[in-house]
Amino acid sequence: MAYLQSLKTTHSALSIQSKNYKTLPFKLHGVKISSCLVSDVTTKAISAANSTSVSQMSKELMEADKSVMVGTYARTPVVLERGIGSKVYDLDGKEYLDMAAGIAVNSLGHADPDWLKAVTDQASILAHVSNVFYSVPQVKLAQRLIDCSFADRIFFSNSGTEANEAAIKFSRKYHRHTLPDSTDPPTEFIAFSNSFHGRTLGALALTSKEQYRAPFEPIMPGVTFVDYGNIAEVARLANKGNVAAVFVEPLQGEGGIHSATEEFLLGLRSVCNETGALLVFDEVQCGLGRTGHLWAHEAYGVYPDIMTLAKPLAGGLPIGVVLTTQKVASAIKPGDHGSTFAGSPLVCHAALTVLNKINTPSFLSDVTKKGNYLKELLAKKLEGNTHVNEIRGMGLIVGIELDMPASGLVDACRENGVLVLTAGKGNVVRLVPPLVISMEELEFGADIISKCLAAL
Repeated sequence: MAYLQSLKTTHSALSIQSKNYKTLPFKLHGVKISSCLVSDVTTKAISAANSTSVSQMSKELMEADKSVMVGTYARTPVVLERGIGSKVYDLDGKEYLDMAAGIAVNSLGHADPDWLKAVTDQASILAHVSNVFYSVPQVKLAQRLIDCSFADRIFFSNSGTEANEAAIKFSRKYHRHTLPDSTDPPTEFIAFSNSFHGRTLGALALTSKEQYRAPFEPIMPGVTFVDYGNIAEVARLANKGNVAAVFVEPLQGEGGIHSATEEFLLGLRSVCNETGALLVFDEVQCGLGRTGHLWAHEAYGVYPDIMTLAKPLAGGLPIGVVLTTQKVASAIKPGDHGSTFAGSPLVCHAALTVLNKINTPSFLSDVTKKGNYLKELLAKKLEGNTHVNEIRGMGLIVGIELDMPASGLVDACRENGVLVLTAGKGNVVRLVPPLVISMEELEFGADIISKCLAAL
């Protein structure tokens, strides 16, 4: 294809220098187009119109994608080529402020030098061995996760949905282990409205959006959905004695940026203690510093029996984790579960670097300050806009609920150099930038959002 050939001949080398970064070589096509300068906003019309600036190379790549990929994604019409810090660049050199962070994955931003060194150093030594053998990075990461959490034992997987699948299996096995003489141990689950736990069949069964589940019925039976926050209904169901576990996100991301209350999580903990059901916290999106706490549940002082973790831990490499207490882990025996790729030396060494950088008081305090500042900026700039119902969130996971679909605002922001996501029923703008984003970048992002929304 002309696109593939042109990539080899028209890209020129670019070195980027920053006080926090070593000089790193990048490839940049053509002339850099900056859309992350506030001065640009005053001279460029804010518009929600479809992009008219997509290059021929980008169009060819998008067409090639359609010819080879299964059509599971409705992709944004941008071909991203590289990133550094909180910025990403497309094939044409256009710059974007990344307030999506790979769906809350790139907490350290792009090309973090410590992460990059960890990956390259480990790749040159040992990348993968499978779980037939022991490896040093896997044990070190597990020890570190235990040291900074409620957990006694760790299981590694490759994604958030895999972690939740493991948590489902562990929950059922726990009850079979503790009730060996029972012919009908607890096997059912409680999940909540606006929940999202993944797209594999077990995790999908715990996900409330019917449009995600319906095309694949029948999926795992035995899941009851309860309104988020309804303790009384959870207690009624759990007291039947057939509930293996209650799955809950302390802060719902995909569901629309809804935070639990302390009363709700304390109530869940009490019900589970009384009935023997396990309490599972899904922190795949909200965990590891995103809320300004290392773990989102720490804000409430309530601790689970199992926690699932994934997105940000390995800095963009695939990882999932089940953190569990000893009482649950004691039920799991060799052969009960496993994974070929999970916990590889390469991924675990990278994850250890990410965990150590985030888990410091100063880093977490900065996330809280940035999150508060972002909400203050949005409240000020969006004040009086009749389309804005609410601004909510904790730390650097923030939602702007609108009285209309958010897709137009997302498109307009992208055209003007800011990448954001939707959530909820499509009417919530989801902001999950890298945790290392600067105050100045937050100001720029809030300014673009304000001006784009005013133009809709």
